Amino acid sequence: MSNGPLVNPRKAMGALALLAGAAVLPLLISDPARLNFLVLILMAAQMGVAWNIVGGYAGQVSLGHAVFFGIGAYTSTMLGLSLGLSPWLGWLAGGAVAVLFALAVGWPCFRLKGHYFAMATIAVAEIVQILVTNSDFLEGAVGLSLPLDRSGPAAMVFLSKLPYYYIILGLLVVTVLVAWAIERSHIGYYFRAIKDEPEAARALGVSLTRYKLIALSVSAFLTAMGGSFYAQKEMFIDPGSVLATSISIKIALVAILGGVGTLLGPVLGAVILITIEEYSRTLFGSTGSGTDMIIYAAMIILVAVFSPSGVLGLLSDLRRHLPGGGAKPKKATKSAEIRP
Repeated sequence: MSNGPLVNPRKAMGALALLAGAAVLPLLISDPARLNFLVLILMAAQMGVAWNIVGGYAGQVSLGHAVFFGIGAYTSTMLGLSLGLSPWLGWLAGGAVAVLFALAVGWPCFRLKGHYFAMATIAVAEIVQILVTNSDFLEGAVGLSLPLDRSGPAAMVFLSKLPYYYIILGLLVVTVLVAWAIERSHIGYYFRAIKDEPEAARALGVSLTRYKLIALSVSAFLTAMGGSFYAQKEMFIDPGSVLATSISIKIALVAILGGVGTLLGPVLGAVILITIEEYSRTLFGSTGSGTDMIIYAAMIILVAVFSPSGVLGLLSDLRRHLPGGGAKPKKATKSAEIRP
């Protein structure tokens, strides 16, 4: 059955225009703080798109994705410190370790359904955080610092925020392309079937566990790459910065806020969430400790009550209610006569 043209020309032109604007934008900004703000948005967007593969398309709500973020950060950092491995290869190694961990914990966890699965992912992430905090090998709560004796593209150490911007922009583009390819493939149809009608999908011969593991593995790999980038950008990691529960909540909320199961919903959600988060941090300063968690909770409630389909769904509803915004009625056609 044909699904229409592989690429919608209008959407493709819009995506290219958006990408061109994102590429030019940092060249117009001289303030390092504002450039770092854009990097934070792109980081949140990349992780949100990665989470959306398992949480949006496959419908498996994970609230423990910080464990994959932390695995990527710790794997690339430890390989760099102990073996002198290039951070570019460390990204791939961190993603591979995250995939192995996802397969190990996903198989038993996917036997649980609904909120039980979400609770299991939180428990796994908390256990890993405790283990790392008490690990002498990983320096525990003291954390790990990357050396500053090298700089340049090979070491992925830069004096300016601009190279980091383009690196995370490239990673976001790759993540969106992976999500787009999955969305258009038969795997994407299986994911949506598992999400909407799991029993019907099982009756048609779709292995629920197998495809859930595929979704989780792809999501884990991409999330781990985001964690490796964070470690390289900050040059320091500890359990509180890469394994905290708040990271898992933020990753999920970015996609939920923008619109789960949509390609660019997490990107829109990241723009909104990080803007509010950074503004509140500037407004309240050190006296606003914990404000971000209050904001997250309030947003979850608002989205759940007023727009379960996220901001993109809300915008779509508003567009339909505008004059001329509704879909044009199709002309009635005679149904084909069924002959014996």
